[in-house]
Amino acid sequence: MNAASARARLISRITTHILAAIVLAAGCAQLPGTPSPCPQCPPPKPAPETARYEAVPFADLPGWDHALMAPSLRAFSSGCRRFGQLCEAAASVPAGDERAAREFFEANFSPYALASSETGDRGLITGYYEPVIEGSRTRSDVNRYPILGVPDDLIVVDLAAINPELRNLRLRGRVEGRRLVPYYSRGEIDGRNGALPAPVIAWTADPVELFFLQVQGSGQIQLDGGERIRAGFADQNGHPYRSLGRYLVDRGEMPLEQASMQGIKAWAAANPGKLQDALNYNASYVFFRELPAADGPIGALNIALTAEYSLAVDRRFVPLGSPVYLASTYPLSEERLERLMAAHDTGGAIRGVVRADFFWGGGKDAGALAGRMRQQGKMWLLWPRGEPLPRAD
Repeated sequence: MNAASARARLISRITTHILAAIVLAAGCAQLPGTPSPCPQCPPPKPAPETARYEAVPFADLPGWDHALMAPSLRAFSSGCRRFGQLCEAAASVPAGDERAAREFFEANFSPYALASSETGDRGLITGYYEPVIEGSRTRSDVNRYPILGVPDDLIVVDLAAINPELRNLRLRGRVEGRRLVPYYSRGEIDGRNGALPAPVIAWTADPVELFFLQVQGSGQIQLDGGERIRAGFADQNGHPYRSLGRYLVDRGEMPLEQASMQGIKAWAAANPGKLQDALNYNASYVFFRELPAADGPIGALNIALTAEYSLAVDRRFVPLGSPVYLASTYPLSEERLERLMAAHDTGGAIRGVVRADFFWGGGKDAGALAGRMRQQGKMWLLWPRGEPLPRAD
């Protein structure tokens, strides 16, 4: 038996055991009206979040009559393949024609207000951007932190192949002897000082900039020779994302209102002795792939994102490629931010029906807006007229 076959059989056994555990846990759940839970049962889990889609007229969308539609149509057209003939019709609308773009959306789509069983019709809207960090192709005394590609020993198990009800769930780990164990955490990876069976795309001097490159999921690296390369999300180590800002607030290191990207960077510069422990709190670690030059970073649809018109969503509730109308406010402001976006991306921290990440573009100005954006907002899904709402991806 070759190594690949043995590894496949090992993973199959492990996933079977995982599914068996899920079934057993469900089987011993307490029934309604039972006087007392059985002692061997795990505590009951909260019901999963569900979505409500309420059909509304366009007139109910705040600011709809004044929102620009031509740039929204351009963003939608870049990732609309799932919509077939509607995608072809969008391509025939004259570029920059506001009236024709508005007529296209109003004639072909119906708005549905999104509401969550947990948060109602309002949710958190954050921002992200494409950072540009300095680095080099080779390691030096200055550039000594690796920007890693996907390790050779990272195993990814798609659980949907075992059970369709577990779609969008993947198990990540590494083989240790005959066992599949969790992959290394951030602290363990950093502690190995680059000694990981993974390609190194580049090296950088600032661990905090590298951390935020991973949080954003993509970025550009300005090399010391003048060349600039783009790094995009390739995979992740399987550990859940945890907020560094929340960690610092909970430990009294900064007040909540200062827990922005800018505030965290300032804290890191003032507290170098505490930095690694703080970074290790977020055990999640992102691996990259080098991408060819494009108009923007590549999102979950494998297309370039559109600055200020691409949105990261939870694909369990919002199908990728869909037009999504957003009503929120600008960062640190009461100024209204209302526009038609395109659901082009996802993110590890973007979980919920009314939850989105607003893509601001690339560079420092975009980073300043993204780092301060933590607004409340509402969302409406636009879906082709007369068609039933599908299950999201």
